[in-house]
Amino acid sequence: MSDRPLRILFAAPAWSPSRAFGGPVVAANELVRRLVARGHDVDVLTTTILDLERRPAFRSSAGIVGGANVRYLSTPMRYRWMGITPTLPLVLARIPHPDVVHIFGFRDPVTTGTAAWSRLRRIPYVFEPLGMFQPRLRKVLLKRALDATLYRGVGRGAAAVVVASERERRDVVACGIDAAKVQVRGNGFPDPVEAPAKDDLRARLGIPPDASLVLYVGRIAAGKGIEHLLAAAREIPDAHLVIAGPDDRHGVSTQAPRVHTLPVTDEPPRALYPQADVFVLPSAGESFGMVAAEAAAAGTPVIVSDRCGVAGFFRDDEALIVPYGREAVVAAIRRVLSDDALRDRLARGGPSAARRMSWDHVTDVQEEIYRAVASRTAARKFSTDGS
Repeated sequence: MSDRPLRILFAAPAWSPSRAFGGPVVAANELVRRLVARGHDVDVLTTTILDLERRPAFRSSAGIVGGANVRYLSTPMRYRWMGITPTLPLVLARIPHPDVVHIFGFRDPVTTGTAAWSRLRRIPYVFEPLGMFQPRLRKVLLKRALDATLYRGVGRGAAAVVVASERERRDVVACGIDAAKVQVRGNGFPDPVEAPAKDDLRARLGIPPDASLVLYVGRIAAGKGIEHLLAAAREIPDAHLVIAGPDDRHGVSTQAPRVHTLPVTDEPPRALYPQADVFVLPSAGESFGMVAAEAAAAGTPVIVSDRCGVAGFFRDDEALIVPYGREAVVAAIRRVLSDDALRDRLARGGPSAARRMSWDHVTDVQEEIYRAVASRTAARKFSTDGS
């Protein structure tokens, strides 16, 4: 296929301005903005879900986000992030015919329905499971049963499967996806620019000026390693822990001495990073871990567990990679807070990683994937038609 602009359709369970969905929405916006800047036409189908607290809007709406035409479909019902969107078939029937579809998520009605529509219309689609393809954490047996039936065609019918890291690639292949069509695209880091602090976080939370500030940004959920951070707050004298993000209602406690919680907002949390002495992402499993990339780009020393996909994109002295577990995480936090030289190296190394892992590079890779799958489909159609 020539280098002509493509018409790309994204399907996702949530979209901007939602912040509660975490890193995937941030990554999608960065990718789409650059695709539009390169001349591609991008449409997005999503729900009206913003978070787990507010009721999604019953009425459909539309808007321009990052240059893309976003259709927020009427969502009269939902279970967590699975929004029921009765108008999806009607909207799909009327939408301009895309060259390629990007299925951005897994196990929800919007992505499942759009993938099925794409197979029926013989439109090639790229499937990005966002770390959800391997069942884990909640209702694993039910997920396995549904994956073998209702959701089976999503992965199998994809022309390409895009993952954020080698870790996610191994998970996807282990679950039965043909290794030949799995491609590690990665995610980009934000540009390394200094983010001005909009407020004095220490003063606002009553943290002494000379106390150490440990920051976690992300969902309060099982598997995120929150318990390891609470252990650090208990065991390291004068260390204060700030947790910024939505509660996923997994029953995860944030109660411990010198622990402060901040609610999620519609604004990106980048102003928080420069105010922290260290940022920690101690998760038991992340397909990537966008918040660690944001903190590194801001020049905040980063600690990340080796079970996070982003760990594989850091080089020496760009972040401290540690095994998942309480002792390793607490020891790493203690080490960074007490070692000025190490903290300085990590503060300089994070922006270096950001400059190397730019979103422009990631968009180059994604654009090549789109053109490859669209070209293969066009070639098959040409052969079938006998033209």
